[in-house]
Amino acid sequence: MREMREQLLDEMELERERGITIKAKAVTLLPELNGQRFELNLIDTPGHVDFQYEVSRSLSCCEGALLLVDAFQGVEAQTVANAYAALEHDLKIIPVVNKIDLTYARVDEVIEEMHHVLGIDPDEVIKCSAKAGIGIDELLQAIVQRVPPPQGDPAGPLQAMVFDSHYDEYRGAITYVRVMAGTVRRGQKVQFSRAGTSYEVIELGQFSPKRRPTEMLRAGEVGYLICNIKSLKDVHIGDTVVDFGPGAAPPLPGYQQPKRMVYCGLYPSDGQDFSELRDALEKLSINDPSFEFTPETSDALGFGFRCGFLGLLHMEIIQQRLEDECDVDLVQTAPNVTYEVVTKKGETLEIHKPQDVPDQGDIEEFRQPIVRVNFVVPTEYIGQVMKLCQDRRGVQRGTEYLSATRAMITYDLPLAEVIYDLHDKLKSATRGYGTMDYELLGYEPADLVRLDILVNGKRVDALSVICDRRDAERRGRAVVKKLKDEIDRHMFEVAVQAAIGSRIIARETKPALRKNVTAKCYGGDITRKRKLWAKQREGKKRMKSIGSVDIPQKAFMAVLDSGDSK
Repeated sequence: MREMREQLLDEMELERERGITIKAKAVTLLPELNGQRFELNLIDTPGHVDFQYEVSRSLSCCEGALLLVDAFQGVEAQTVANAYAALEHDLKIIPVVNKIDLTYARVDEVIEEMHHVLGIDPDEVIKCSAKAGIGIDELLQAIVQRVPPPQGDPAGPLQAMVFDSHYDEYRGAITYVRVMAGTVRRGQKVQFSRAGTSYEVIELGQFSPKRRPTEMLRAGEVGYLICNIKSLKDVHIGDTVVDFGPGAAPPLPGYQQPKRMVYCGLYPSDGQDFSELRDALEKLSINDPSFEFTPETSDALGFGFRCGFLGLLHMEIIQQRLEDECDVDLVQTAPNVTYEVVTKKGETLEIHKPQDVPDQGDIEEFRQPIVRVNFVVPTEYIGQVMKLCQDRRGVQRGTEYLSATRAMITYDLPLAEVIYDLHDKLKSATRGYGTMDYELLGYEPADLVRLDILVNGKRVDALSVICDRRDAERRGRAVVKKLKDEIDRHMFEVAVQAAIGSRIIARETKPALRKNVTAKCYGGDITRKRKLWAKQREGKKRMKSIGSVDIPQKAFMAVLDSGDSK
């Protein structure tokens, strides 16, 4: 009881700080109902669209789903997305309206919204308040009565799905499993089908909610395995744990590979920390396989990694976890989405970073990812949201009224416009009441260009971006103006330019530091002064041709913070 606190399953400081769930958490409950003891294995999942992969992994391990809806906020965009995901997995949905004890709760309206949007029978909705303890017994009864029991045979061959894992410095990789069939015991030898490795189970147990060791895990139970796995590469999310040796069960289907949509470069602010950053990324990737990283080098920033994420919030969370948990100081390049380029030779290239874009003359077609975005907003903010989408070249697909006060607006938008600042702008436009969710539709041709930033005639690869041709001039001017203010003055003038291919579209000039060479000339002939000025000009010209411009780290940080803003 001493460890009891609010939001007990949100263990990460980042989750408690932001008030959101980031990692799925498993927990085993043993409630007593009508004189009978039941065992319920629950997985608490996030709701944000960027953590959809966490949700899909959990849904594959369950027989039913609790669809929680806030009694004040009502049906949100991600509620709709997650409800459809649960239906696709053929799960029994138990609709729940939570926080009914709030002063401004509008329970009947919210139930009507659930019926209208999701086709849920109002009589099946359970009203409860987790904080006040209202309706909890009814909820537990509904889980027992409505959710079918696990189908696996405890006496059959072992099949356990790996749905999560994390790395412990003292115990190695701790694997979270859902036993689909068979039984796994302490001391038993098991093998991981996909990795092709075998281990002895040193410890196993359940979460209640801390790790509680047990002697065995049977079909239908959720728990953890500790097998003294030292190498991070030996654990794969979606792998199947089976009996060792002949007669082992076939592997389960596993999970679809997540499709990363947002890419950015992560570099240690001190170049010496490259190996520490690599170790930190490897440890984090075992806990969150939905992001990927590959080494890359930049002339401006040195050695670092090109990382792929599911969305912008996902990118922020990974960056913050690296800085907080692994104590690594990072420099991050401007985020960009994955594009497709069809060359004049007929090849289709996937573009993850602006430097990979071929020359303009070699491009037959430039394609950008398009997403379908659902906005759920109060009706008085419909106009502001429509203007927001039209400014970003959105195409309206429909408007549906959920109730007298709330509507769902659907738009098709370029993903690049969505990831930069649409979520923040939506919250500002709707005073925090609007929510959004998106799904990828595919790639469409667009008039896109690579915008390069040149300093003293040399391209700064870390500042290149891909953008719409109509936005290029505005964004180029904003970046060169900012960069000019941040670069220190040199002994020669420095030209800061924005270019598309060989065409310069914006320029700012940082003036040179000048010594007053005529200070000692008191009167006399003007020709002497002219000779001194000419000599100074020659020196500056020679310096410019051989000198290099030092761009400080803070200049990159300042430009990358503003370079992608609207």
